[in-house]
Amino acid sequence: MTEEKTEERCSLPHQQGRFAAGADPAKRGQIIEGAKRVFMRLGFDAASMNDITREAGVSKGTIYVYFENKEDLFGAIIEQERQRITLMLKDILAGSEEVEDGLYRFGIQFATHITAPQTINAMRTLIGVTTRMPKLCSRFFHSPANVRTVLEDFIKRHVALGNLEVEDTDLAARQFIELASGTFFKLRLFGDLDDVPPVADLDRTVRSAIRMFMATYGRSGSIAGKV
Repeated sequence: MTEEKTEERCSLPHQQGRFAAGADPAKRGQIIEGAKRVFMRLGFDAASMNDITREAGVSKGTIYVYFENKEDLFGAIIEQERQRITLMLKDILAGSEEVEDGLYRFGIQFATHITAPQTINAMRTLIGVTTRMPKLCSRFFHSPANVRTVLEDFIKRHVALGNLEVEDTDLAARQFIELASGTFFKLRLFGDLDDVPPVADLDRTVRSAIRMFMATYGRSGSIAGKV
């Protein structure tokens, strides 16, 4: 075997069923899931790496192979959740040919997600560390792909198709997200609402949001409030 071939084989992250240090996605996921349970139960400040080690069922040395510190691990959890909801909503909108249908499915799923117990707990934890970890919080809202940019792409597509008239697609996306979530998110975040709103309340709120959105951005001749 040539020297070049030997170097090429040595550079592979996975040989004969073994991953290079810090490269095993299953182990990384195991650590993240364990840490997520600890953070949700104890909060960021009270949680320790020892707690996470026990919950994840790995050694402390293994955790530090994958994550630099507790802040790095918390950031990975936030990023994973952002990616999950973004991809889910992207799939929903990709399968929607009608504007109103896409907005309705997006609105219901987003409002349900943003008021779910795990989301509320994560947001409360995130708010608690904002002053100490501003870059982490900024990543959650300003990543290249997020809930807002996915909806904005959908709006742009329907502008190009002639179904919408929108000058500022970023603003329009932000407006619909606020309309669709109503005040439910704030009520949940500050403890004035004990659980996810009833389906009937979400339905009424999202339908109203669509009517308002289409009244402003629907092209003349389009039918607002079809859903």
